[in-house]
Amino acid sequence: MFSELAGIAAAQLGLYPVLPGPELRAAARDAIGVLGLAAADVRVERTWTDGDLHGEELSWSVGFGPRTRAYLLKPHDADGPLPGVVALHCHAGMKHVGKEKIADGPEGPSAEVRRLRDGIYGGRAFANALARRGFVVLAHDVFVWGSRRFPLETAEGPPGEALRGDAPDAPLSQTGASLSQAGASLSEADRYDLAARAHEHVVAKHCAVLGTSFAGVVAGEDLAAAAYLRSRPDVGAVGCAGLSGGGLRAALLGAFDADVRAVVVAAMASSYRDMLNGHVERHTWMLWPPGLPRLGDYPDLMAARAPEPLMVQYAMRDELFPEAGMRRAHALITERYRDAPGAYEAVFADVPHSFDVPMQERAFDWLAAHLGRP
Repeated sequence: MFSELAGIAAAQLGLYPVLPGPELRAAARDAIGVLGLAAADVRVERTWTDGDLHGEELSWSVGFGPRTRAYLLKPHDADGPLPGVVALHCHAGMKHVGKEKIADGPEGPSAEVRRLRDGIYGGRAFANALARRGFVVLAHDVFVWGSRRFPLETAEGPPGEALRGDAPDAPLSQTGASLSQAGASLSEADRYDLAARAHEHVVAKHCAVLGTSFAGVVAGEDLAAAAYLRSRPDVGAVGCAGLSGGGLRAALLGAFDADVRAVVVAAMASSYRDMLNGHVERHTWMLWPPGLPRLGDYPDLMAARAPEPLMVQYAMRDELFPEAGMRRAHALITERYRDAPGAYEAVFADVPHSFDVPMQERAFDWLAAHLGRP
């Protein structure tokens, strides 16, 4: 009924122009409202050893909300600076935890996290596996996840609101919960995640009122985490990697931080224009920062870091992205990297929405090649 709107908007607003990379990075940062944040008052809360790994639980303040909690993992016998990676947790409709989706602390994963990992991470904590390959890996909670989440009563809102089930992002069934479940039949974690789905649009609206965006706040916190990791004497060159919502975070971090040397985006690449008519509503508000389409398409921003190294892994049976959108993303990124042969690596995996073990191992090899082996 309203399909003509897309054509009118494109004609009048000049959507998806081709701006030079540096210009696009600066303009997008301003449009998205990326906050300038820092990891202040960093504390080591505890340490542990897990076989050949040394672990630290860190906390810091970005100036608002609860203290950020993070896991730092590295080989316990590390000698000298090692390459560092900011491991970015996904969205997946699971906000009760953040870093624990991809990194194991001393307690190990919860039942809910195991369920998620079995579905999209090949059953393992990829941050720990990466650390065992000789990296210093930082996995931190970010705005509205884990240690940075809202109180449950805030997320639930008025009685019954949390059970609407109409919030964006991947179906909650990816985490094993069902919208037909309610009340006592849900674990506390699943109850929180169900409530948080209906709360995300409220977060996005508040960010907009403050002149920023959901993506802008999250990117600001990721920039602070990357700067902290680089500041450590045991860390050399720094890259980042993430799946899905974590892949979006990796793309934004790579676009806005010139000191991030290598970026891996897994199962989070599609043109905006091909996601109309059936895919927009399935995604987090982080993917739709106001103003970006007037500066370029999402893959343009991913590739604005050219000629710096970028790996994009396309899950070709991904139910959250159309194949046409993934193919267009690849074409747009390839064009941006035409003068930097070998700096962009595309991986086309015949898998559903996931970052499985073969995809992880290929990413680890690529990061080692671009960040330097220990």
